[in-house]
Amino acid sequence: MSIEKVARFAGVSTATVSRVLNGYKGVRPATRERVLAAIAACQYQPNLLARQLRTSQSHMLLVLVSNIINPFCSRVVRGIEAEAEAHGYHILLCNSDSQTQRESAYLTLLSGKVVDGVITMDAASNLPELRQMIGDSPWVQCAEGDPDVAGSSVTIDNQQAARAAVQHLAQRGRRRIAMINGDPRYLYAQQRELGYRSALAELGLSWSGVEYANEVECEAGFAAMKRLLEAKEPPDAVFTVSDVLAVGAMHCARQHQLAIPEDIAVLGFDGLPWSAMLSPPLSTLEQPMHQLGTRSVQLLLQRIQDPLTPQVHERLPCELVVRASS
Repeated sequence: MSIEKVARFAGVSTATVSRVLNGYKGVRPATRERVLAAIAACQYQPNLLARQLRTSQSHMLLVLVSNIINPFCSRVVRGIEAEAEAHGYHILLCNSDSQTQRESAYLTLLSGKVVDGVITMDAASNLPELRQMIGDSPWVQCAEGDPDVAGSSVTIDNQQAARAAVQHLAQRGRRRIAMINGDPRYLYAQQRELGYRSALAELGLSWSGVEYANEVECEAGFAAMKRLLEAKEPPDAVFTVSDVLAVGAMHCARQHQLAIPEDIAVLGFDGLPWSAMLSPPLSTLEQPMHQLGTRSVQLLLQRIQDPLTPQVHERLPCELVVRASS
C-alpha cells in the first residue's frame, strides 16, 4: 500500500498524509483523525528507514521503565504510546530494573540515532548518572523527576500527597499511623516518607512506623504488614505507597482477624481501576496516570523539534479518593 492510496482513501493530498506521519503541526484535528483512520484501514506501513535518511529522525522514542509488571507503569506507558502515535511516533519500551549497566546499553540507541529522544520512568535515585549518559539528547522524566537534574519532568507532588494521606487518617481518629514504603533508593519513596513524617509532626503524633517493600508486589505488602502487626504496639492505620502493596496489607490484616476499617484502616496510592472493587473498596491517592504519559510525550516532542525549548518541571494534581477501607 502506497502513501498515494492512503491519500485517496482519506480524500486528502499526499503532502497532508506526510505531515501527519511526521507529526507536523498545522493539520486540523478532524483531518488528522481521518488520515490516521485511512492508514489503519489500508494497513499502510511507512518506510521508516527511508524517512530516517530523509529527515535525520527515526520517529522512535525510547521509554525506560524500572518495573514493567507494575500496573502503574503500564497505565502510564499506555498514555505515552497513545500520544506518540497521534504524532506519528512509535515507542521502544525497555525494562531497566534500575540497573545502570542495562540503562547504558539501551541508551546507545540515542547515539546510534535509532531513537530521537528518551522518556524515563526509572524510579531509582541514580538520575545524575542517567543524565550524564543521556548527554544533550532530548529527555523527559515521567512520574519520577528531580528538578535539580537537567531535563524536563512531569510528576505529582509526592510530599503533599503523603501529607494528605496522613491528615485524612488522623481526621478519622487514627493515632498510630504506619507507612508501607517502597525501596528507599527511589525518589518517590524518599519524598513520600518526608511527607508522612512531616504530617505526623504537624499533627503532634509521636507514634510512627515505616516498613519497606523492595518490590511493588502483593507479597511484599503482606510481609511488611505482618512485621507491623507483630510489633509490640501495632498500628491502627496503614498508608501504603501503592495500591498493589495495599492488597497484600489488607490480606494480612484479615489473616490476623482484623476488620477493615474498624480495627485498622488502609489507604493506598495510584488509583488503579480495580481498587474500587476490593472488599472493602480501597481508599487511595489517585494519580493522573494517562495524563502523566501524554504530557511527557508533548514535552519531549517540543525538545526534539526545538532543542532550545526551555526545560519545564510540571506537577499534575493527585486526588484523594475516600472509600470504605478508611
